[in-house]
Amino acid sequence: MPYLIQNPEASKQAIHQLKFGANTIGRETDNTMMVMDKSLSRHHAQINITRERAIIMDLGSLNHTFVNNSKINQCELKDGDLVRCGNVVFKFLENLKRDSPKPNHHPNDQLSIVRRLSPEHTRVDLGELLQQDTTQYQGTVLKLKHQDVEQRVVDKLKILLEVSKQLSSPEEPDRLLDKILDLLLEIMNVDRAVILMVNQQNKQLENKALKCRSGVPDDEYFYSSTITNFVHEHGIGILSADAATDQRFNNAASVLAQDIHASMCVPLKPRDEVIGVLYADNLSMTNIYSEEDLEFLTGLVNQAAIAIENAQLYKQIQAEAVMRTKFESFFPEAVSKKLKEEGKLEIVDTEVSVLFADISGFTQMSSRMEPRQIIEMLNEYFTVMVEDIVFRYEGTLEKYIGDALLAVWGAPYQQADDTERAVKAAIDMQRGVRRLSQQWIERGKQPIKIHIGINTGKVAAGNIGSEKLIQYAAIGDTTNVSSRICSVAKADEILISQSTLDKLEDPTIKTEKIPPVMVKGKDQPLQLHRLLWNV
Repeated sequence: MPYLIQNPEASKQAIHQLKFGANTIGRETDNTMMVMDKSLSRHHAQINITRERAIIMDLGSLNHTFVNNSKINQCELKDGDLVRCGNVVFKFLENLKRDSPKPNHHPNDQLSIVRRLSPEHTRVDLGELLQQDTTQYQGTVLKLKHQDVEQRVVDKLKILLEVSKQLSSPEEPDRLLDKILDLLLEIMNVDRAVILMVNQQNKQLENKALKCRSGVPDDEYFYSSTITNFVHEHGIGILSADAATDQRFNNAASVLAQDIHASMCVPLKPRDEVIGVLYADNLSMTNIYSEEDLEFLTGLVNQAAIAIENAQLYKQIQAEAVMRTKFESFFPEAVSKKLKEEGKLEIVDTEVSVLFADISGFTQMSSRMEPRQIIEMLNEYFTVMVEDIVFRYEGTLEKYIGDALLAVWGAPYQQADDTERAVKAAIDMQRGVRRLSQQWIERGKQPIKIHIGINTGKVAAGNIGSEKLIQYAAIGDTTNVSSRICSVAKADEILISQSTLDKLEDPTIKTEKIPPVMVKGKDQPLQLHRLLWNV
């Protein structure tokens, strides 16, 4: 049996076995090969397999089908031919050669590996560096096993590296603060520790995380605000042998009330601004902390500050992404893109093709439905019409008008084939409604039909309204006439104006001339043409 190899030059390939008869390729779920790529049409191409040959046909796709880089409508496939549908490449094989070497890899290629090292091997077990019995005070509260000065330097660097690794993964800020204090109590022999963060509104320190050694009373306000505010204001770490006698605090009431003896307080300062402080103390012993302790705590808190800032930025990015998605959902893709590029929507005179589509007999049909049912039906209908078709053909949705929709091609971006895209979108809309109606019938719901009008001409396009209330619109007679043409069209019909027909260059799009029609607002009858989309 023949096969199609999707992405034949990539390391990850998808293998599709072709069956006898018709094999379709496209984005729709009813295809033999469903490929979710925006460059593909819903039903892009078809390969017919017989015992003698394989014939590939393009199904009127937007981005066309190519065989060996030549655009085709239909051709016979040979072994090894490259087939491109939109941006997706396939390789046609009459038989699958499973033992063939992978593309771009010579079978004799070998790597010269000197040493293998898994990232897990670089992890440090803190338990191996820290002592468990900390009852004996040895001039420092660091729980390091080794007393050799050089080895202690190495061990402290290992610990800080491991702390950095453990704090590096994005977490909720509250959980991260608890993790920082857990590590602190594991590494240093302190009684109590607290992290205070700066409130961005009032610039005051607020208690965000608190940890106490087992057996020590859990008091939310055990720390001295005098000490923490001093560190916040000056942005430097301090070590106090006995805070009650420290001249910097002038026997502050909070120091005396808390019976604070030895304490350390270090600023959380990832950059130039202090975002908080970490405070730790011991209740019963004075002169317990050393310069080594303050130096190590400063290093640990520096790692913590960076982790906290990263966590806050990560949360902010997530929140902004959600808000951006909600914001952009109010605007067509083309309008959102234009806003990102230029920050505003200037009013410009341009030529567009305007498509107006309406559900036939909607007023009568909706009179027999509940309001909620109508909304659910329209939401499903508009999802197919706009997201799956208008946006795929790079049109701009201007507005919904009840059950109708108005879309334009040529604003805010112009392309040479705007008119052709609008017409092909209309054809896909009729086919899409037919498939959607069939699904509704199977679910016991009422089917629908639509009628479409397209007109091409000059408009003024841009933001209509204020700078704060964005409403992108194309204003002019061209838009009004497209609505009139739509009202003339019958169910299942697509009518286009003479100006639209004059812009079409694709010979595969068939039309027939109909008698001139008078429409509201025009003194002379319009010459319209019916698209023969269903032949």
